[in-house]
Amino acid sequence: MKAAAFDYARPGTLQEALSALREHDGRAKLMAGGQSLGPMLNLRLARPPVVIDISGLPELRTVTRQGGMLRVGAAVTHAEIEDGVYELLRGTPLQQVAPGIAYRAIRNRGTLGGSLAHADPAADWVLTVVGLGAALEIAGPDGVRMLPAEGYMQGAYTTGLRDDELIAAVHIPVPGPQARWGYYKFCRKTGEFAEASCAAWFDPATGTARVAVGALDGAPKLLPQLAARIAQQGLAALDETLLAKELAGVMQDKDEHHRKLHGTAVARCLAQALG
Repeated sequence: MKAAAFDYARPGTLQEALSALREHDGRAKLMAGGQSLGPMLNLRLARPPVVIDISGLPELRTVTRQGGMLRVGAAVTHAEIEDGVYELLRGTPLQQVAPGIAYRAIRNRGTLGGSLAHADPAADWVLTVVGLGAALEIAGPDGVRMLPAEGYMQGAYTTGLRDDELIAAVHIPVPGPQARWGYYKFCRKTGEFAEASCAAWFDPATGTARVAVGALDGAPKLLPQLAARIAQQGLAALDETLLAKELAGVMQDKDEHHRKLHGTAVARCLAQALG
């Protein structure tokens, strides 16, 4: 199939993009890399009257340091993160995650903000930002607001974004000298979405200990008791009973097979981070 007819707009600034969103009263679709929206248009699952291309907006294409956080523009591509194009992202958790996203052709075009806006429960970035305790910079008609990552995704393909807003950037913590990161996912084959996934972030400099599981029916979920115990006692404190209990609390609708799969993903993620 081919897409239904639509108008195409390519604003030159962030404010022009926001004005275009307001003008079309929630009926427009934003396109950055187009790796999710493109297929939806061709299958006619999405039929917007206008597509607003924000891939070239300079405000969305920078990476800067702001205190203890890195501000990563929403239109930065997976491949640019993978290849270390931005010096500030080299050696960060983002660079470790990026090579495992889909295929290189997808990574060449797909963007950080686009993946988060699409909000597929099995996607890598939605789990990564929760695991890191990141914050999303949301631009709208009333200015900019910050939204904690764990409060952003409300369900499968459902987010805290309003129709007249867009993701401008993601703010991630600058890793301390002893910070450790782990990321593990199960896929049927390379490039596919995960069936189970886990992200773990420990930074003694800030007292941060986070373990999050993804590829659920909705948003990623944190395992705070397990994270605190591992931070205090190390990897040897990984307890199957506690892990099973915490997973049961966030996977009530999953069968024993999926809980086992996620439990293994958590164990391997922690081994990667702290082993």
